[in-house]
Amino acid sequence: MVILGACASWSLITAAARDGRPEGVLLAVLAVAAGYAAGRICGALLPVAAPSVAALAGVALTVAVPHLAPGPRITAPLGHAGATAALLALSAGAACCGAWAARAAVVRVALRLLAVGIAVVSAAIGSAVGCVACAVVLVCSLAAGRTPRGAGIAGLGAATGVVAGLGWMVLGAWAPDGLAASLEGRLTAHRVRLWRDALELLRADVVFGAGPGRFGALSPTAAGTPVPDGRPHSALWQQAAEQGVVGVVLLGAAFGWVLYALWRSPRPTPVVLTAGVALTALAAIAAVGNALSFTAVSVGAGLLAGLATSRPLADDGALSARAARVPSGAGGP
Repeated sequence: MVILGACASWSLITAAARDGRPEGVLLAVLAVAAGYAAGRICGALLPVAAPSVAALAGVALTVAVPHLAPGPRITAPLGHAGATAALLALSAGAACCGAWAARAAVVRVALRLLAVGIAVVSAAIGSAVGCVACAVVLVCSLAAGRTPRGAGIAGLGAATGVVAGLGWMVLGAWAPDGLAASLEGRLTAHRVRLWRDALELLRADVVFGAGPGRFGALSPTAAGTPVPDGRPHSALWQQAAEQGVVGVVLLGAAFGWVLYALWRSPRPTPVVLTAGVALTALAAIAAVGNALSFTAVSVGAGLLAGLATSRPLADDGALSARAARVPSGAGGP
């Protein structure tokens, strides 16, 4: 709550200092908080059914909403493809979490087949990134049963740091020319120009940035886009351009808190690491795309984090029953 409150407060401060519009940031914070609370509640009551329903809901939302799923229009905003991939990755992660939480072998197999089906749906609607992300989540989930929790969480944090550093490698003069050119080719020149504009806005005011919601008005590249949406298509660069270094630190602190909460979670390690992989996939997509600008993705991220950090009531019941069987004064654990 402290970190989310700080994110909301800093957006209001920078908006007041630079005449910005903090509504989008406040909505995102509210969506994550609401999703997390719902995940904690549903995960405590229905540790298997809740992630299963969440996975189905994510797929249904992706397919049913035409502006979310990538279509044949090549002029569609860059963010839609990223949001689709992120939501499908979160759905696959929820299905795999439900599989690890289930005790019956039939239910586990069914939920893992659901995760495979989500990857197939990703390919069917033309989301190659979503298909790859779902496959990575599924493979890593299968390996999570043999991975120590601490090492897995540390690896996820390192992977996120590497992806976040790609933008600096592309824009920085210290990066090897061949690597920078290869990354720029995959990210597209238009996206790199947006990031350069974000870097210039950050240099103009390192502390406060340009103000929330003002990137589109101040970026020459965004203004010249045929379908402008006013965003640099990177959560990291958007925070840097609009809220300065403090905004970037708060964004990193929010993700770091998620990893810490997963590390301390009472849920089994495979459930924790599976959710961590899905959330890391979301972070990677958001680092080079516009996924977090969609409320459904923010809610889904909070929901999955809440499911993976909840304490099922069945566990409390088992602990109470075990305590009742211990004779008074026995001194047992």
